[in-house]
Amino acid sequence: MADSEDNVTSLHLKSLLQMDPYLKPFEKDFQRRYGLFEKQLALLEEAEGGFDQFTSSYNSYGVQRMPDNSLFFKEWAPAAEALFLTGDFNAWNNFSHPYTKKEFGKWELHMPPKEDKTPAVTHSSKLKVVVHTRAGERLYRISPWAKYVTQHEKAVIYDWVHWDPPQPYIHKHPRPQKPRSLRIYESHIGIASPEGKVASYSNFTHNVLPRIKDLGYNCIQMMAIMEHAYYASFGYQITSFFAASSRFGTPEELKELIDVAHSLGIIVLLDVVHSHASKNTEDGLNCFDGSDSCFFHSGPRGVHSLWDSRLFNYSSWEVLRFLLSNLRWWTEEYRFDGFRFDGVTSMLYHHHGIGTGFSGDYAEYFGLQVDEDSLVYLMLANHILHALNPDCITIAEDVSGMPTICRPVKEGGLGFDYRLSMAIPDKWIQILKEFKDEDWNMGNIVFTMTNRRYGEKCIAYAESHDQALVGDKTLAFWLMDKDMYTNMSALIPMNSVIDRGIQLHKMIRLLTHSLGGEGYLNFMGNEFGHPEWLDFPRVGNNESYHYARRQFNLLDTDHLRYQQLYSFDRDMNRAEDKYGWLAAPPAYVSAKHEGDKVIVFERANVIFIFNFHPTNSYSNYRVAAGPAGKYKIKLDSDETQYGGHGRLDHNTDFFTEPLGFCDRPNSMMVYIPCRTAIVLANEEIDYC
Repeated sequence: MADSEDNVTSLHLKSLLQMDPYLKPFEKDFQRRYGLFEKQLALLEEAEGGFDQFTSSYNSYGVQRMPDNSLFFKEWAPAAEALFLTGDFNAWNNFSHPYTKKEFGKWELHMPPKEDKTPAVTHSSKLKVVVHTRAGERLYRISPWAKYVTQHEKAVIYDWVHWDPPQPYIHKHPRPQKPRSLRIYESHIGIASPEGKVASYSNFTHNVLPRIKDLGYNCIQMMAIMEHAYYASFGYQITSFFAASSRFGTPEELKELIDVAHSLGIIVLLDVVHSHASKNTEDGLNCFDGSDSCFFHSGPRGVHSLWDSRLFNYSSWEVLRFLLSNLRWWTEEYRFDGFRFDGVTSMLYHHHGIGTGFSGDYAEYFGLQVDEDSLVYLMLANHILHALNPDCITIAEDVSGMPTICRPVKEGGLGFDYRLSMAIPDKWIQILKEFKDEDWNMGNIVFTMTNRRYGEKCIAYAESHDQALVGDKTLAFWLMDKDMYTNMSALIPMNSVIDRGIQLHKMIRLLTHSLGGEGYLNFMGNEFGHPEWLDFPRVGNNESYHYARRQFNLLDTDHLRYQQLYSFDRDMNRAEDKYGWLAAPPAYVSAKHEGDKVIVFERANVIFIFNFHPTNSYSNYRVAAGPAGKYKIKLDSDETQYGGHGRLDHNTDFFTEPLGFCDRPNSMMVYIPCRTAIVLANEEIDYC
């Protein structure tokens, strides 16, 4: 471990400034940030013996069973006057088991085993920390390090349940290799069923994982795993950071899910929320020791005005211990392969992005508005995660466009592997809402798809969970709306609404997949054109689960056209797996013709042709090509199996001519039906 911890070299700004000379005026900012990062690493080495021990604090905090079956309890509660442990084990006596106060606000309690040598607190029994404040209050709290919490039927408050199963789940399968191309299936366990209820980890393992494998996705991004008291928060108001949500099942069932995913060659990322925390006190982190601060900033700086949640104090030593250990806990205990960090924009700036429109002016990303405490935390997190597991994948959800988020820490970057291309789904929704088909601007679409920082990898997506939330709707529903209720049968001819929707749904996804980034993301169910929107049970909808489910039953009804969209999504992913365009350099766009509504580009020696025109088909349409040779159709959105019209002959050979076109050395003539996307591969190139 010492080798990996020493593997931090001095700042290498030269390559960064060569790549982007416009960052030169901010050289001192990069030097200061990196200096703060180096200082924190040095302090960790000095005070804790390095980050290995520091980030393993889940092995000493909370509750630990020792080799002799004695129990050791430890908490950080700097503002508390006294701490006691109560629970089923002592018939809820509030005073019989006091913690001993240690330095730096720590509290410890040692509990010997029972006479029969078994632990004094049994598996699945309930516990509470009793906090006595300096103001004379007595508060009942859940340990911030609790590994399992449950909600009893109609109860409002969660209970801390001691989780120490006699036969813990043992992982059987190794982690898969880091994929060269990232194809992400964004998932929520609770809605992963057609039934109107909260679905389970086991349901996902047995019924959803096989679909994901068949579709060709090699990565699952799991939402709402960290425990959250309010189901309708979509998992973004965390109450217990070390606990896997019990509403879906047990920790062992989640471990099995990830293990089975690994056996299928699928990696699993956790949607981690370290940008804020729930305001809950009795079953959350808020006011754990009776003070306004503890894990958070005190006063207005500690509250997010839009999210009504608490904001972490990233300059606090114990907060760093808690959050960095939390990341390691999920990777070590559950074997997650990486993280999608939620709310990074809120973390990076003191204004949290509220009321701020980012124009792209570099001055917006430096200076006093930047919260360098949280920025350094993210640098530490990425450095440590990648030192512990070089194949770890981290993704930043940042809407601001902060430069160098996805550059290595040693260059002054934040060290993320990818960032989300959040402008792309917004563009598609804007186009569908505001423009007639004949008014779509090809140049503007291409600009949105390709407008990303060189050398910083992006995850492209046409829609995620955000676009489907109540108040909005899925792309399929934007395209086809109420016609989806009555006209999706393949036993009847398509009407014009369904025809348009089916064709554009495929084209939008393929264009995003092939041009928009270095990774691709799809939210579960949207691959087959899931109708309507998402809405969790709440008072405002009479606690209904009707929209809090994924209607896989539509896909399993053979005569419905959802199967056609599913098949296209599957074959699109399989084509990418073969040709590897996501792992290739950015595309060369040779055509974006406004009158013809045609886009043509080349990536990974594959030619992509899109004809968005609603009525015009083109015969003998010249398209540019790089490598000479014979090209064949490898993916065709107009195939009848995908709900198309079958207008292309797949036996056709397309031979290039040495006729330069659009700055490419070769070109060829093709037939492009209206509302069709075609992928052509060169038969003379070995794509393996």
